[in-house]
Amino acid sequence: MERNGTSGAGDGNGHGSSSPYCGNLLVGLHDVYMLYHGYASLLVCAFGSVANVLNIAVLTRKEMVSPTNAILTGLAVADLLVMIEYVPFAYHMYLRPADYPRADRFSYNWSLFVLLHSDFSQAFHTISIWLTVTLAVWRYVAVVHPQINRIWCRMETTLSAIALGYVVCPIICIPSYLSFNLFSRVETLDSTGNRPATAIGSTLANGSIGTGGRTATAASQLTAGGGGSGDGEQLRNVTLYYVNVSDLAMSTCLADINFWVYSVVIKIIPCVALTVLSLRLICALLEAKRRRAKLTGSGRKSADKERQTDRTTRMLLAVLMLFLITEFPQGILGLLTLLLGKRFFQDCYQNMGEVMDMLALVNSAINFILYCVMSRQFRNTFSLLFLPSWISKAESQAQSHGNPTTTQVTQV
Repeated sequence: MERNGTSGAGDGNGHGSSSPYCGNLLVGLHDVYMLYHGYASLLVCAFGSVANVLNIAVLTRKEMVSPTNAILTGLAVADLLVMIEYVPFAYHMYLRPADYPRADRFSYNWSLFVLLHSDFSQAFHTISIWLTVTLAVWRYVAVVHPQINRIWCRMETTLSAIALGYVVCPIICIPSYLSFNLFSRVETLDSTGNRPATAIGSTLANGSIGTGGRTATAASQLTAGGGGSGDGEQLRNVTLYYVNVSDLAMSTCLADINFWVYSVVIKIIPCVALTVLSLRLICALLEAKRRRAKLTGSGRKSADKERQTDRTTRMLLAVLMLFLITEFPQGILGLLTLLLGKRFFQDCYQNMGEVMDMLALVNSAINFILYCVMSRQFRNTFSLLFLPSWISKAESQAQSHGNPTTTQVTQV
């Protein structure tokens, strides 16, 4: 959902040299995975879109209202928009038939969509990162400094933090918006809208178009539309449009600034902050467990409250760890691109683009499963909303017999 880096001439698949920087195995794996990425990403987006709609429906119920759930709702909205917008991008980039006319594949409207896709998805994925960090900070304050939680993390402050994320994150991504632009080129095509057989060998790299912090190269479009023409085929000149590095980025240090912002500000700093907060939360969990052991048999109400806090924190730690697994490698790859240069970007970063896209999409889609597995209140509210009444009643009775104490698992 993000687009970064520089583009350069190559073979159209990001293999900028005869001896790839990261080895031939990565190139081969990339070429194989490209065949399946479109279908896999559509499945993940379909599941994730439905799951995030369900998240929003459950988390906005009156009985679920809390600062933590407000942040989770804002996170679900950002993830939902990212996945909905990814669907037409995946279709155009990966699922078009091989003989789809170049005149249509590189039309002005489709190329403009690809450019806007990368701007839109980068902005909303950055919002998702902002809200994930906010969630960790709120949980840290609630667990480690409960005496100031009601002051610092009240609902008004939470809504302001969410709104600030939706305003500030698109501004942070301005270097990315300015780093790429549309360029036109006149090509000679046959009556089917493809290049004549004699012209197929001359391709122009189409730059790096990414999604979700990764870079899924749009250069793959260039080799997918080649078609032959018979002798005497009528040819015509057609203006095609490509996304490439802007003149401003080529003539200034804007491309480097873009990569610094992407890899350090958007990826690595949030990951480091989440790692520190997660470790502090784990230590707080262990301390709470020791306190609970001392309260056994003498303070049932206090012990139940501790268990409630533990459940909430465990669920949010799972959300944070999933984020670290999917986002931290992207920041490292971006930083290595800054340090090692264009060849690393072409041979390594681009060949990992689709895999990183998929990791981010899975991260956006899987929170629903975490909530269902780890939050009793979420499950109860979900069953009341979407399951038949007799199933919801039976489940509630079973839970009441198993544990008479009602726990507000997702409440701070």
